[in-house]
Amino acid sequence: MAINFSVFFFTFSLTFLLTSATQFHKSAPDSAPWRVHIIYTERPLNETPEAYHIRILTSVLGSEEAAREALVYCYKDSINGFAAKLTPDQVENISKQPGVLNAVESRSYHLDSKGEMLT
Repeated sequence: MAINFSVFFFTFSLTFLLTSATQFHKSAPDSAPWRVHIIYTERPLNETPEAYHIRILTSVLGSEEAAREALVYCYKDSINGFAAKLTPDQVENISKQPGVLNAVESRSYHLDSKGEMLT
């Protein structure tokens, strides 16, 4: 009888943990209040691109520390801008800042290919 209870308890616990983990995984991406956005800016004249981007972010986020945490990447060569983790309200506010040209959500695209050469 004790063995049957142990097997039942183990099976129940394992099922509960797997179900909970699956539900957490499904809800995690949607529960994040921010998304990564690419912010296109004018070319900075008298400062480095990173300092310029931090200054723009600081004006919206309120502190340089928060700006540095939100900054994901500084584009310096092909475009002028940066990627940052922002909420929808922050994107709206940053779009109104002087020197900001455009703000778009960053998207990842995946190739749908089997890796075989087409002949």
